[in-house]
Amino acid sequence: MNVLILIDSFKGSLSSIEAGNIIKSVIEKYPTNQAKVLPIADGGEGTIDSLKEIENSKIVKVKVHDPLMKPHLAKYLIVDNKLAIMEMSESSGLTLIKNNLNPMIATTFGVGDMIKDALDKNIRDFIIGIGGSATNDAGCGMLKSLGAKFLDKNGFEIEVGPIGIENLDKIELKNLDKRLYNSKFQIACDVDNPLLGKNGASFVFGPQKGADENQVKKLDFLLEKFHKKTLEILPSASEKTAGVGAAGGLGYAFKNYLNAKLKPGIEIILEMLNAEKLIKNCDLIITGEGKMDFQTSMGKTPVGIAKLAKKYDKKVIAFCGVCDNDAVNVNDKGIDAFFPIINDCISYEKAMDKKISKENLYRCTDQVFKLINLWR
Repeated sequence: MNVLILIDSFKGSLSSIEAGNIIKSVIEKYPTNQAKVLPIADGGEGTIDSLKEIENSKIVKVKVHDPLMKPHLAKYLIVDNKLAIMEMSESSGLTLIKNNLNPMIATTFGVGDMIKDALDKNIRDFIIGIGGSATNDAGCGMLKSLGAKFLDKNGFEIEVGPIGIENLDKIELKNLDKRLYNSKFQIACDVDNPLLGKNGASFVFGPQKGADENQVKKLDFLLEKFHKKTLEILPSASEKTAGVGAAGGLGYAFKNYLNAKLKPGIEIILEMLNAEKLIKNCDLIITGEGKMDFQTSMGKTPVGIAKLAKKYDKKVIAFCGVCDNDAVNVNDKGIDAFFPIINDCISYEKAMDKKISKENLYRCTDQVFKLINLWR
């Protein structure tokens, strides 16, 4: 039996490659079995760590500006010296300023810093996950870092962060880094919110970034102004395209200024790994993640993999650390059966312990394949 293992990390416990190799060791105890492990992630936080085992990849560290324009060391992944995989949260994420959230001044400037560093390394192909942002500036900061100018009525550059947009009078792109026009951006975006309105960036995501009710309204107003000023130089710019409201409107800047493609993260990663060909030629797919719940069924990594597997009528089983009652919804999304690995009432700390997680995953996988072997 030819088995393909595409399992997400058990965050805080096992990496994607660690979990996959444990499962592989069980499967290949049976002489007629062979298994292949592909490290997998969905483009969100943790993607770099999950994919760092990819062949010909390396972690790069770069000095950037954090959301409050303070110095910060961020990392990203380069694959085959031609593809950069980034997480915007490395430079502009919530976790960087979790005790000092301020969406009125938080900026995506650091995202531009990371992109410039990759451009300097002759990278022109980008995959960028935009989850976990602390920002709500419609990507204005990123564009400023990349050379765009945002001017007030006196010709002076406005402040970074949404608050500066209040004084925005003119946008100039003549100094925008010319290398961007020869670059390709795929943006891992798992929300479909527009930029503006009740379903937009500010109203939906502003509160989790520290915005109160009045600030949410103000932010929405400022993003609308930014859009109107954008239309003066980019008449085809759309504030309604699905996903442009992601990361406080960073999706808007990528889509309209850098001609990026916004796609579900798991689809981008599966394409990058050429996973469809491997799925087509295997007998069984194994996937999973740390916790399976209702969110899993809405399109997270395991369901994204199952969707592709069912294109070729392949069987899919999943392992997870824990699950809740809503996890059964994944059975309607292509996962034929799932198995939580914890078998006893233990503390959260023990459940997350790497050694215990390895033992639990090995034991659970072993029992599942003993059953599979009975019916072969």
